[in-house]
Amino acid sequence: MLCMECGAKAENGFTTDVTDLGNCLVIIRNVPCYKCTECNEVVYTADVVKQLENIVEQAKKVMQEISIIDYNKVA
Repeated sequence: MLCMECGAKAENGFTTDVTDLGNCLVIIRNVPCYKCTECNEVVYTADVVKQLENIVEQAKKVMQEISIIDYNKVA
C-alpha cells in the first residue's frame, strides 16, 4: 500500500488511537493500521474504522474521564 499523504510505502503495523469526546479521552492501543515508512501517516481499513467506532460508542456508556482500551481484547 502507498501512503496517501506522501506516496511512500505504507506497511502493516500497530498504533494508538486517541478520541477526544470533550469530557472524556478514549485511548485505544494496538490498533492495526498501515503506517508510512517515511512520514508516519496512519491509515485504517474500513473494518478497523467500524470497530473503532463501536469501541468508542461502548466507552461513551461508561463515561470515565480517561478510558484506555486494548484493541485486541475487544475487537
